Amino acid sequence: MDQIKTGKFIAQMRKEQGLTQTQLADKLFISNKTVSKWETGKGMPEVSLMLPLCEALGINVNELLTGEKIPTENYKEKAEENMMNLVQEAQESKKKIIISAMVAVLSIMAAVPLVVVAGAFEMHIAAKIALIAIAVIILVIGIAIACILDRDAGAFECGKCHTRFVPTMSEYINTTHTITTRKLKCPNCGVKSCCKHVLTKSK
Repeated sequence: MDQIKTGKFIAQMRKEQGLTQTQLADKLFISNKTVSKWETGKGMPEVSLMLPLCEALGINVNELLTGEKIPTENYKEKAEENMMNLVQEAQESKKKIIISAMVAVLSIMAAVPLVVVAGAFEMHIAAKIALIAIAVIILVIGIAIACILDRDAGAFECGKCHTRFVPTMSEYINTTHTITTRKLKCPNCGVKSCCKHVLTKSK
C-alpha cells in the first residue's frame, strides 16, 4: 500500500467534492491536521473513519486503499492486490524486527569484548581509550540502525482511538517503552498512551 499515492488521491477527491481540509475534517469530526497528515502520506485513516471518509469523497474503500479510481471490471483484482499488499507488508515488518534485534545483539557482542580487553589487560592508556571509543562507536551505530529498522517496521496503534501511525525518530527514542509498546502521543486524538507495535500501517 502506497501511503503517498493514497494521500494524493484523498486530496484530489476532496478538491473534486469542493471541500477544504477543514470542511472534510468537520464532516468526520476530526482535526484538519489529521486530514493534512493523510494527504501528505504521513498516516492512514483508521478503520472506523474509512467508510465515512469514502462517503464524503464519493469513493469506495477499495479505491481509497488503491489510491485511484477503479473500473468495475478491475474491482476484484484490485481487492485481491490490496489484500496481498497487506500480507507482504506484515512479512517485511517481521523481517525488519528480526534484523533489528540481530543488529542490536551483534553490536553488544562486538562492543563488550573490547571493553573487557581494555580493562583486563595491561596496555598503554591511549590504547585503552581507543578500544573503549571503538566499542562505544560500534554500540551507538548498531543501536541506531536497530532503532531505525524497528521504527519503520509496521506502525504503532494508539491505545485510545486505535489510529495507526509512525512516530518521528525523536518521539520513538525519547519515550518510555517495553519490548512491544511505547508511550506516544497519537496524531489523531492527541492522547499520550501506551501504543502497541503492529506489523501493518492499516488494519
